[in-house]
Order: sequence, then structure tokens, then C-alpha cells
Amino acid sequence: MWRCVARGLRVPSSSSGKRSISKDSLRSHITRFFSTSPTSSYTIVDHTYDAVVVGAGGAGLRAAIGLSEHGFNTACITKLFPTRSHTVAAQGGINAALGNMSEDDWRWHMYDTVKGSDWLGDQDAIQYMCREAPKAVIELENYGLPFSRTEDGKIYQRAFGGQSLDFGKGGQAYRCACAADRTGHALLHTLYGQAMKHNTQFFVEYFALDLLMSSGTCQGVIALNMEDGTLHRFRSSSTILATGGYGRAYFSATSAHTCTGDGNAMVARAGLPLQDLEFVQFHPTGIYGAGCLITEGSRGEGGILRNSEGERFMERYAPTAKDLASRDVVSRSMTMEIREGRGVGPLKDHIYLHLNHLPPEVLKERLPGISETAAIFAGVDVTKEPIPVLPTVHYNMGGIPTNYHGEVVTVKGNDADAVIPGLMAAGEAACASVHGANRLGANSLLDIVVFGRACANRVAEIHTPGEKQKPLEANAGEKTVAWLDKIRNSNGSLPTSKIRLNMQRVMQNNAAVFRTQETLEEGTKLLIVFLVI
Repeated sequence: MWRCVARGLRVPSSSSGKRSISKDSLRSHITRFFSTSPTSSYTIVDHTYDAVVVGAGGAGLRAAIGLSEHGFNTACITKLFPTRSHTVAAQGGINAALGNMSEDDWRWHMYDTVKGSDWLGDQDAIQYMCREAPKAVIELENYGLPFSRTEDGKIYQRAFGGQSLDFGKGGQAYRCACAADRTGHALLHTLYGQAMKHNTQFFVEYFALDLLMSSGTCQGVIALNMEDGTLHRFRSSSTILATGGYGRAYFSATSAHTCTGDGNAMVARAGLPLQDLEFVQFHPTGIYGAGCLITEGSRGEGGILRNSEGERFMERYAPTAKDLASRDVVSRSMTMEIREGRGVGPLKDHIYLHLNHLPPEVLKERLPGISETAAIFAGVDVTKEPIPVLPTVHYNMGGIPTNYHGEVVTVKGNDADAVIPGLMAAGEAACASVHGANRLGANSLLDIVVFGRACANRVAEIHTPGEKQKPLEANAGEKTVAWLDKIRNSNGSLPTSKIRLNMQRVMQNNAAVFRTQETLEEGTKLLIVFLVI
């Protein structure tokens, strides 16, 4: 939305030559920009499906597989080829209380997740996710996901931050099932193969623009075919948004450049609420200067963080968990070390992650991708040198509010959980509140498969394949078409890329690991200026 608005709005200059705008004037500018009139200058192609999934990452593919398994004629709309979706970048693994390495219990997993959420997670949804976790992982194995194995053939499980046994009293848990350090890659390719097997209809490089809403009910989406510029309306009884996070609102993020919060923006434009958008997680170990992720699994395998004095400083901040404390704790600890002058490098603005004390054969077997990434992006041989790392935007806990079935909810009167008929969401785009204010590592892959599956199962409970659908209104999607036309013909003075970069830097400087009233107020004013230049 920022890019669209910024290109078309103009701000009058003051007598001093500086651009300024009041809140009332800003409101007037935005209202005028978004006021559109119906247009018929574009040909719109119509499609009808039982269900439409927007996004082809782990959540979208798992939802599409489930829908197709239940017999629904399913379309999957994706702006990327499915195996390029950001799920492919997940490294560490997927949590489940399988008990393959030691005794385990889903209730212990639930306790860790609730605690890790800073006690702000939805405990009903967390219970559902953790209880379903073992079943979800076994299902993935049956689909063909090539998990790493123990010597006796069981799924290998590694240690991960924030995971404990016996409600925090039994020491470190080994709960993270993985495929070396390329678990997301293996998961995404496995799910795509299953989706093809179940005859899901893919619309690749179609960019979903807006929801088709009628009297509070979602009837589908309107999308742009990026190959030929045609517009397509997809009518469906159920629309599932699985469009990923909004990490690229920030300058430095481990997210792909495609993680721009498209589904969240569509929901906001439809006048529906979003939830907990301020809950942004910083991963402790993004490569300094590049932002590329070094998985938490590297610390699970024995990696150690050290400051400029060579001190293993996490022993001071988290005496028990040390380097395997939850991500928010490690990120804040690293930031405090840097602020207090104990950072490394010429500018003393980052920290070292040491893997060079680990046997080379362990690095080769358990962390091959990390070794390659560190060599390419940091010029480091992990068997001999430490990796320079810095807390980097990694995950968005907030998003489209849903219940544990994946149904999108809103506030209507006294009902804070009123369901929006026809609309569902899953994955990082959604906020089932299983992560609260901080996601535990390896709970994201679990989230996407559990709630992608939950969406499909809920659709099967309330709809039947081939059921009759209400016709679209004659002017459905016309406001979107007129809005696009206005953007296409806008003539702002700055390129989109420059405005986006300015806004990303404001987010990075004013709404990062530590935030104050002053930095947030300053950032808000700066964003308003960039919005209307």
C-alpha cells in the first residue's frame, strides 16, 4: 500500500521550501486518493472454485492438499513459483514431542510455548497445536519428507532454544525434528509434490490484489496475472490467506524480499482488523551486513556467542539455558552487550558466533548449509573462524486474527470472536496467537502445517464439494480496478524504490529491538511524511 499511495499523493511546500502536512490534510489527501469511480476499461476473467488458497508456502500448500483430499475443487494463487516461497528458507526444524531422543510430552511442549510467548499466547490454540504436533510430523514423514535419522532409524531431534522437559524442571529438551539444516526446503518440495498428486490447480505468478467482500462475507479474490496483465476474479465458498509475513517493512530482515504482507494489506483494505502487529521477532543471529539467517540449530549443536572480550556472555543473562535461551532474551542480551561497548569489529556493532570448536564432521553432517552460507556471505570458514552476527527482523507474530480452526474473526458488538464467513488464514500471515509476543524456534513450521491442515478440515465440516455459490455482485472488484488505473497513471516525483527504502530505514531505526515512546512518535511522523511525498 505504501508504494501505491506514495506515487500518487502530492504534499504542498511551505514558504521555507520544506514539505509539511497536518493530520486533517493527510486524511483529506488519502481520502481523495482512494476515492475511485467504477471503470470498465479492463477485461476481467472469472473463475469459480470450491476453495481458493492465496499463497503457496507451507501453510498454503498444506491447506490446498487437505482441501483436495476432501474432494474440493481447489485453486492455489501464488505470486511466486511454489518452491520459491519463503518456507524454503527455514533451516532449524519442526518441534514435536515425539520422544525419540528422550522421554517427552506435548504438555511440556505447550508449557514452553506459553512461557516463550511471554504468557501472551492463546492457550487453547497452543494446546491444539502442540497436541497435534506429533501427528503432523508423522504425516509429513508419510508424505516423504527426508528427515535426518538416528542410528536406529528414528527421526533425529536436536536441541533448540526455549525447549525444556518436565515443565521447565527437567533440563534441555531434544524436540526439534529436522532434515539437516534445510528442513524448510525439504518440507516445501514434499508438500508441492503432494499438491500436484492431489490435482490442485495452480495459478503461478498471479498477484492477489483484494478480497471480494459482500455484506460481510468473503466470496473470493481479484488477482493480476503478472505475465500478461489480465485481471481475474476467483469466486469461492472458502478463501484461505497464506501470504506470509511483513518482515520487509524493515531494512534488515532474514525474510525474502517477497515477504511484504500482501494478505494483511488485503484484509486491512477490506475494513477488517489486524492483531498484534507490534509483536516483531528479531532473530539473534543474522549475518552482519547481509541479514542472512544462521539457524538457532547452530547453537543447538553447540555454537557459542562471545563478545569482544572473548566472554560467553549469555551465562550472565540466562545462567541455565545460556546460548539456548529464547530468541527475545538472546537478541536483547546481544543488543545490551553492543550498547555497553563489548561488541566486536571495527565499529563494535556486532557479536561473534563460534562454531570452530565443533568437530568438522559434525558441521559437515548437521550444518552443511550454514557452513556454505557463512562462506558466501561472511567470507568465513566456520571450522576456523567465528561468524559475525547481529539481531535481525525474522518473524511477525501478529497478523490476521483467527481462531484455532483458522477462521478469521472480528469484533461485532459484544462478540470479540465473530467469524467472517468464507474467510480463513494460516501461517505467518495469520495470528492464531500461538506465538504470543515471541515465537519459539521451530514452532513456525509446526504452525503452518497444523493450521493449514486445520483450515482444510474446517472447510470440510461446513461445506460440501460442488455446492451452489451466491453470484458475485455485478461491480465486484471494480474499485480495485479503478484504484489500479489511478496508480498506473500516477506521476509522483520519487520512484517507488526510494520511498520504500526511506520507510524501511525509519522502521529499522525507530521500531527495532528496543522501543520508546519518543522513538515511536518520531517514526510515526517520519512515515507520514514519506507516505505523502
